[in-house]
Amino acid sequence: MTSTREHRTRPETASVAETLRVAVQVALPTLAGGVIKRRPAAMAVAGKLQFDRAAVRLLRRLRDRHYGRPLRLRVPGRSVELALSGADVKRLLAGTPTPFSPSTVEKRAALGHFQPHGVLISDAAHRPARRRFTEAVLEPGRPLHELAAPFAQAVAEEAGALRGSATLGWDTFNVTWWRLVRRIVLGSGARDDTTLTDQLERLRLDANWAYLHPRRKQLREEFRERLVAHLGRAEPGSLAALIAETGEETAPDQVAHWLFAFDAAGMATYRTLALLASHPGALERARTDVEGVDLAEPNQLGYLRACVLESVRLWPTTPMILRETTEETSWGPAGTTVLIFTPFFHRDPDLPYADRFEPELWLDGRAAENPALVPFSAGPAICPGRDLVLFCASTMLANLLRDHRYEQASGPVLSPDRPLPATLDNFHLKLRPVG
Repeated sequence: MTSTREHRTRPETASVAETLRVAVQVALPTLAGGVIKRRPAAMAVAGKLQFDRAAVRLLRRLRDRHYGRPLRLRVPGRSVELALSGADVKRLLAGTPTPFSPSTVEKRAALGHFQPHGVLISDAAHRPARRRFTEAVLEPGRPLHELAAPFAQAVAEEAGALRGSATLGWDTFNVTWWRLVRRIVLGSGARDDTTLTDQLERLRLDANWAYLHPRRKQLREEFRERLVAHLGRAEPGSLAALIAETGEETAPDQVAHWLFAFDAAGMATYRTLALLASHPGALERARTDVEGVDLAEPNQLGYLRACVLESVRLWPTTPMILRETTEETSWGPAGTTVLIFTPFFHRDPDLPYADRFEPELWLDGRAAENPALVPFSAGPAICPGRDLVLFCASTMLANLLRDHRYEQASGPVLSPDRPLPATLDNFHLKLRPVG
């Protein structure tokens, strides 16, 4: 006899028309924007046409039509399922890495361009040790990393270069952000090594094409050699110093992933600054929280961390979470790919705060009650760098906002008086200091 729970989670099969709509309105815009490295031109188009709004509407219709059950898409030669309920999101992420592995065909093809031994695409035999190494260095669950003091000093120094800008655009912010990231991960000796991150950017652009683009073995080797040289210095006050203590052979691949992830963290930080610039109430609370605080020293900055989390809820930096079944489950045979389209769950129209900037929900327990809000994923494969990212982002924002206010100089209107855009192009968004 089939259990009620099994009946709820048994997939329904999409029609050909439904599958085509998911492909055109969800998958193609996500892929076009660049899942490994964002493409500015594509993001500009996505922002103007608000692709995510159409995708959310479509998935809501599918959820209602299929009673929230997983939807089996008609993909030739593949078993592909689409999650449509928060309960299934929770079950999938809690069941990582078995029977729902984060190492999918698509991820292995994409991330293999620059980190073939990364923990996210490791097999069951190698994943535990690589995850332990990553957690030992990044220290998830610890709001203030053991190196928070030198990191806070680095943030304060780098933020100083931005405060004098007449107009703050993405390009200016991004240059400073990468200087900070290289200092934190590899030490001050890597601060100005733009060649390293430019090489990584080229590899990530290739990775957008996954198995459709040949791998540049020479470029990857040049990047790896450069990275290994920085790691070899084990500069005190950087993550490289902690890495040197572990003797982990695959450290360069794990670090390549961290650098990749810090790019998304920069986008989230910049978007949060734009939200605070356009929401006076939130800005005043943020400024009050940093009043009298020595920003050259590490601080938890709870409200600003909540603002960053809210920015990632509104505009997920990982729009598609993938899992691949390692055995037969109610979702299908082993090797089934399961898709979680995070903008749908984060902007579900049934949520009262769907299109509002509401950082308080990360402080009052409402976010914790919703298992589908996953700004850093969830479960055993939750992002191990989440606390370090929140520390760096909130500390950067505190430094920028303490003595300055900003207003939008370009981009879509962000206002507490109207629904926020479903897609936000950070590349063409500009801010202006006003005092």
